[in-house]
Amino acid sequence: METDIVALGELLIDFTEYGKSDAGMRLFEQNPGGAVANVVCAGARLGLSTAFIGKVGSDIHGEFLSSALKAEGVDVRNLILDDKRFTTMAFVALSGSGERSFGFFRNGSAADTSLRAEDIDRELIKNSKILHIGTISMTHEPARNATLAAVETARGASALISCDVNFRAGLWESEELMLGRTRALLPMVDFLKISGDEAKLLTGESDPELSSRILMQTYPLSVVAVTLGEKGALVRTPSGIARVCAVQTTAVDTTGAGDCFWASFLYAFLVSGIQYKNIGLSDAEKYARFAAAAASICVESRGAIPAMPQLNAVLARMKQRADSR
Repeated sequence: METDIVALGELLIDFTEYGKSDAGMRLFEQNPGGAVANVVCAGARLGLSTAFIGKVGSDIHGEFLSSALKAEGVDVRNLILDDKRFTTMAFVALSGSGERSFGFFRNGSAADTSLRAEDIDRELIKNSKILHIGTISMTHEPARNATLAAVETARGASALISCDVNFRAGLWESEELMLGRTRALLPMVDFLKISGDEAKLLTGESDPELSSRILMQTYPLSVVAVTLGEKGALVRTPSGIARVCAVQTTAVDTTGAGDCFWASFLYAFLVSGIQYKNIGLSDAEKYARFAAAAASICVESRGAIPAMPQLNAVLARMKQRADSR
């Protein structure tokens, strides 16, 4: 049976700031997270068939994460629990507006960095419509080699490659290494999701219209989506560029908002039935408007995966917007 989206990469614990104890100490709430895992969970809530490939520790956190993905309806047949390594953790501090700062516990023997090419269920990838990856799995070996092997398998089976340039400075040895490995990966990518800051790093251009044009001209991309936070997003196809405004709401926690946007964009593309080489600007803009509505719901709740919206909620938000115009 064909799977809509298979994601490979990091699955981790987000310990999200959650008030203070009676003694005045900060409290942190255990939430399932990881950018690529967020995408398949968001896709599953919208009704897509999804699967996850990766490693977590055979510890209380890894068991929790496996159960969390199963509860979302994500296929975890290729999620490996490693009894020799620990599950990656991130402590997430929140500002008053819901913006985040991260502290990662991953160096050493974190399970997600130890995924090997031979660990991958290649039949799962061959029977997928989209393979979604991020650059975090490119930081260390053997996970980098596993990521490239998965991409090669997907391309050989004519699955589309979706990539999130998810630059977290604390996880890389250097910015130069991140840029080099990302630039080597992009020629194999069909759909690219990137933030404005990341696009500037890759191209040297702070204007997202210019940076997205450079990316589209340099690599064989069908779609570039540049997420711009409260300023919305910009989408570019070979036929042009469009800006989509963010849906105004009160943000509680922006963790996972970009992943929600991207999962929703991919959902809208898949259900449209349009071939990826035939995506026009009006199509990409329509997908992005749906995605912006979904992301506006995500930021209204705490955590990443727990905040991903159901399809009926996104449709209701879009109707609400249309009625208010």
